[in-house]
Amino acid sequence: MISGLTELRRAKLLLDEVCQELDLEDHEYSDDVAVGIMIEVPSAALMADRLAREVDFFSIGTNDLIQYTLAVDRGNEAVSYLYTQWHPAVLRLVQGTVEAGRRAGVEVSMCGEMAGDIEMTLLLLGLGVSDFSVSPGSALQLKRLVGKISSAEAKSFAARVMELGTDDEVRRALRNELMRRFPELFAEFPSTT
Repeated sequence: MISGLTELRRAKLLLDEVCQELDLEDHEYSDDVAVGIMIEVPSAALMADRLAREVDFFSIGTNDLIQYTLAVDRGNEAVSYLYTQWHPAVLRLVQGTVEAGRRAGVEVSMCGEMAGDIEMTLLLLGLGVSDFSVSPGSALQLKRLVGKISSAEAKSFAARVMELGTDDEVRRALRNELMRRFPELFAEFPSTT
């Protein structure tokens, strides 16, 4: 979990040290290994513009990002109901990370439950997420939906959703839009949420 530049730079120094050791021992290795980080905590998302200058890629880890943004232990039954991927603060962190990556020419992918949730796909595409790491069971459903959405439609929809103020409003907007536009997907693949 990288939280800022100091940790990233320390990790890169360790990588350099390992490469130097391999050189001294005359071991072969690839010298063009891409270096990236997981964006899993709010501090990393908020520093994404600076972090992007020093990495080749980001992967947004949504499970931890949601948990740490909302200060909710998803394993604690007393507060787990507060854990929600639809919270506008979470979505703003995702949006800011994607935009920082795009400005810096850094690839941004997403993993975690949010990445595989069909109800989030239209919004995530609109925010600029284009690479999703999902379970095999979600891949077909996502592929079908992605093939039916234009970039302009997704961006327009995302702009509207990002103006909403509560997780209930976001969830309702996502579900209503998808049910209206793609009822066949929901008939074949019931909601995962």
